[in-house]
Amino acid sequence: MQKKVESRGEVVLSAEKDTCCLWPEYYLQFPCFSELTVRAECYPRKLLHAKQTGKSIVLIHGLTDSPFYMLAIAKYFHENLGYNVYLPLLHSHGLKNPEGMAGVSLVHWKQNVRFAIRTAAESSDRVSIGGFSTGGALSYYFGCTDSQVTGDLYLFAAAFGIYGGGIPEFFLRIPFIRLLINKQPLKTLVGRHPYRYDQVPLKSAGELARLISENDKLLKSPGNIMHAKRIFAAWSEYDRVIDVNKLSYISKLPTAGQFVSFVIPKAERVNHACVVLKEHVYAINSRQGDFVLEEANPRFAEMMSELSKFEAAS
Repeated sequence: MQKKVESRGEVVLSAEKDTCCLWPEYYLQFPCFSELTVRAECYPRKLLHAKQTGKSIVLIHGLTDSPFYMLAIAKYFHENLGYNVYLPLLHSHGLKNPEGMAGVSLVHWKQNVRFAIRTAAESSDRVSIGGFSTGGALSYYFGCTDSQVTGDLYLFAAAFGIYGGGIPEFFLRIPFIRLLINKQPLKTLVGRHPYRYDQVPLKSAGELARLISENDKLLKSPGNIMHAKRIFAAWSEYDRVIDVNKLSYISKLPTAGQFVSFVIPKAERVNHACVVLKEHVYAINSRQGDFVLEEANPRFAEMMSELSKFEAAS
């Protein structure tokens, strides 16, 4: 049973060995977020050690998601691998009244991640970065472009392309289509899911398409510094959201031994969002025996074990 504890202006969900806490400085940096505007379980988080540690990691959630999706992985990095962990909340996400994500912007997402990287670098000598889906794509972008990311890259079902041959992705990049998207009526996004919105607005998908386009250019750049970095990538062959072939392509970019993959077989039917979940997700106000919204990854413990081996070899 978790218990809410308030201490020094931070809200902590306390349980045995639970060190997750609100990241109040994040609200100061981005006033569009506050304890009044952000949903109860969707807040930006930081997991810090009492003593100085030489390594930190920034973990980024996916499209319409919140930092909760990276929480189980964040706890593993913190408790088992000794990292300070920072989990930013992307612009237009996690809000009680998202207004259809009308103000969503890749520019703002980059500002969110850049602040997290800078904060991590202030307290650590070595900064790694990782993320889920859109967060994985942002991780790759910053691994290539931000000199403060000096550690490794961790990709979880990273969105380097959209499932279905890229046609929807190309469609979303067309300026005229993007203009129509901006004029779409706002939709109610908050439903019974406690940690993300119930829909993916076209405008937010368009911003992801822009990011995919930028990463495509980086992938083809012969001087890309990410080609020299170590990469751990996990995905499910059953994924029907992202183009997993793009992840296989990335495996050919680094030099030998620098890319480690953890691939969940198609027969296990692990969906996109489930890759990063240690436990099942249920609807708000659900009761025992209710339908599971998103199932846990049955290979989560094995995935973390392989990630630990990868991290130890650095």
